[in-house]
Amino acid sequence: MRSLSIRLLVVFFILFATPVSAHRFAPSILKVSQVGFNEFNIVWKTPAQGVSSTPLRPLWPNSCNINSEIPPQLEGTGVVSQWQVACKFGKDGIVGQKLSVDGLGANQASAILIISLLDDRTYQTVLDSDSSSFIVPREPDVGEIVLSYPLLGAQHILEGIDHLLFVFGLLLLVGGGSRLFWTITAFTLGHSVTLALVTFEIVSFPSDLAELVIALSIFLLALELSRKENPGFLWKNPWWLAGGFGLLHGMGFAGALAETGLPQNQVPLALLFFNLGIEIGQLLFIATVYLVWFLSRSMMPDNLLVRKIPVYILGGLSAMWCIQRGMELIY
Repeated sequence: MRSLSIRLLVVFFILFATPVSAHRFAPSILKVSQVGFNEFNIVWKTPAQGVSSTPLRPLWPNSCNINSEIPPQLEGTGVVSQWQVACKFGKDGIVGQKLSVDGLGANQASAILIISLLDDRTYQTVLDSDSSSFIVPREPDVGEIVLSYPLLGAQHILEGIDHLLFVFGLLLLVGGGSRLFWTITAFTLGHSVTLALVTFEIVSFPSDLAELVIALSIFLLALELSRKENPGFLWKNPWWLAGGFGLLHGMGFAGALAETGLPQNQVPLALLFFNLGIEIGQLLFIATVYLVWFLSRSMMPDNLLVRKIPVYILGGLSAMWCIQRGMELIY
């Protein structure tokens, strides 16, 4: 087990050879809300930083004309545009009409489409490069929730380097075997509890403060890892650390889910499958780490300095995020 952190160091550089700024979950979101007979309010939010020169832009039926428009405005890490449109639909209204987003393939992105009608029908789906358009059915399909929310949950944790670094730190802490099972189980239970509590508005927690606390949890985990030569209670019982910090990470997941939006008539189902997606993404990450570790197990020397490098990186990055997010919270 002593050489496990050496091999995980190789994994660290392979998996995290990307910019070190923590990713905030910022999906493109297209909200279409009916405000009158064949009149709609359209809100489009997309990340301010793209990966392609091709812009992401929403497309609506040609029979819709813009009555008013609010210029794009910067909100946090995203840019928000808004339009009021009047459409020349038939007696079925928006049913049978096509809504889409252009540029998803070029940006390797996905977008969440939310449609709310005056009769309380709500539609929600995920658009991507393979399916960039949506034809509005007569009735919402529960299957869309079952298919789309696991994808959103997996996308959140796999694109959130701060969450992955915490899981990576847990792997350094516990190694494998039963300790890994109980530690990851405790982390899962912890974030599942607060994700549900915040989603159902039983408790509330500012999202900016949650992001700061998540960074602090990674820093404290790095401190615990640095005490390997003098292990304490948390080193011997890592599930307590994982479960406690899991409660904090669940608040971050809840913030991501709030950004996404929930179909009001299917909140428990959407929550269940979003959380399922998080677990799938988490298990995929752990499996990838151990696969790369197995393939690279003879590449690194086994000495004290090299074993501490992953801990230094975890501590350094998390300290930077603590300062950055603390300043954002203050100002």
